[in-house]
Amino acid sequence: MSIGFSHPWVMLLLIVPAALAAWELTRRGVRVPVPVDHREHRPRRWAERLLASASVLPAVVLALVVVLLAGPQRMSPPAQERVLTNIEIVLDVSGSMSWPIGGQEGVTRFTAAMGAISEFRKMRKDDAYGLTAFGGEVIRWVPLTRDLTAIENAPKFLDPASNPHHLMSTRIAHALKFTMGTLAKQSEGDKLIVLISDGESPDLNGGAAQQIGNQLREDGIVLYAVHVGSDEVPGQLYEVVTPTGGQVFSANNPRSLVGIFEHIDRMVPVRIRATQPEPIDFFFPFAAACAAALALHGLCLFGLRYTPW
Repeated sequence: MSIGFSHPWVMLLLIVPAALAAWELTRRGVRVPVPVDHREHRPRRWAERLLASASVLPAVVLALVVVLLAGPQRMSPPAQERVLTNIEIVLDVSGSMSWPIGGQEGVTRFTAAMGAISEFRKMRKDDAYGLTAFGGEVIRWVPLTRDLTAIENAPKFLDPASNPHHLMSTRIAHALKFTMGTLAKQSEGDKLIVLISDGESPDLNGGAAQQIGNQLREDGIVLYAVHVGSDEVPGQLYEVVTPTGGQVFSANNPRSLVGIFEHIDRMVPVRIRATQPEPIDFFFPFAAACAAALALHGLCLFGLRYTPW
């Protein structure tokens, strides 16, 4: 284990405790003659060494304080982290999304889509989500975030049955261009768009679909399209999706919508990457040694110290 210091220049101050320890070991204090000096004494080298060790404890404490001031650090162990996936849900809120789906009473294309989105969010809890609603215009309802409360509350405010007239048509190309600009600014993580719509879009005609698909591919964005309804999937969706490496799906009931999102989850596996070790503080062993040396010095003051007689 390698140890470094955040302020290595402070280590130069170790000269001070080293000099104090050398002085303590070599100095000869004032000696007071007493009558017992003329008696023969057995050599007690262990006592001399013990007293010398006790006398340098203050210098040891000072040296450890200098090391602590230098900021000891060690490298953190290698770890792994999940690669973030930025997922933009592009949801059609035109008038036709308020139509029933799958023959189930009270379930519309919009509510079924929101339910499937909620289940998808539970499958991939650690990813960032954004919600873009579109019709004739685009509304960035929720920017990319991991706080998904706003997405959960979206059905209360985006119900196609009560939307203004400028959201009643379908302009998929306009919505994709808007979302593309948002995702292109994300420097971290994978980029994914899930388009949910139930109709054709006039602004994808004339080669626009192929052009947008190529632009998405250049920006590293994968597009999946989900066509909601029992009618045939528009060919323009295949044109815009294929260049990105995504797929086009069709759902005519709520259960199939959930199954499609489960399939997308499997096709976009979670990626794990190793993180680089980083320097972290390593104070504990030096602080513990300093406290132990200070406590030992306090005990030595009760008897293990030099006296002149």
